[in-house]
Amino acid sequence: MAPQPAPAWHTTDWLNTPKPLSLEQLRGQVVLLHAFQMLCPGCVSRSIPQAQRVAEAFAGAPLVVVGLHTVFEHHEAMKLASLKAFVHEYRIRFPVGVDAPDPDGGAIPRTMKAYAMQGTPTTLLIDAQGRLRRHVFGAHDDLLLGAEIQTLLLEARDVSLDRPRPEPVAPAPGCDAQGCALPTRG
Repeated sequence: MAPQPAPAWHTTDWLNTPKPLSLEQLRGQVVLLHAFQMLCPGCVSRSIPQAQRVAEAFAGAPLVVVGLHTVFEHHEAMKLASLKAFVHEYRIRFPVGVDAPDPDGGAIPRTMKAYAMQGTPTTLLIDAQGRLRRHVFGAHDDLLLGAEIQTLLLEARDVSLDRPRPEPVAPAPGCDAQGCALPTRG
């Protein structure tokens, strides 16, 4: 199935950025959208540090790390003032948007619903053309995430250079997807 355009974000506030961000204005860059809650243990111990490491490791690359504080439980404990203190305390430097509440009063915020998230943490990778390419609920493996990001960065570079993608190279004799065998002597 071909990648589909990523849904728009619906936010009420932004931290660590002078103006609200949108996917349209980030077109041409790979976006790692990290959905979290400040009271989520997995977010605090694994995913937020991972997002910070990605932001540092890929500094200078056409990649933007964006946090999305998406609250679907403990609404009273996770107000904007608490989030500001949390972002300061944990030294989060990437932009963080606050997911807009459901206009009908439901517990699931608008962006969380638009992306059909199962909970937090959720990692979303959006390519430079604005298409959702990866959606991972729970902890995401560092090595796999780095490989996925690099793949999208290479695709973005190829598109920006406006050159055709190279044709796949045929495997050498004795090689297949599993590996390469020594030639038999006969």
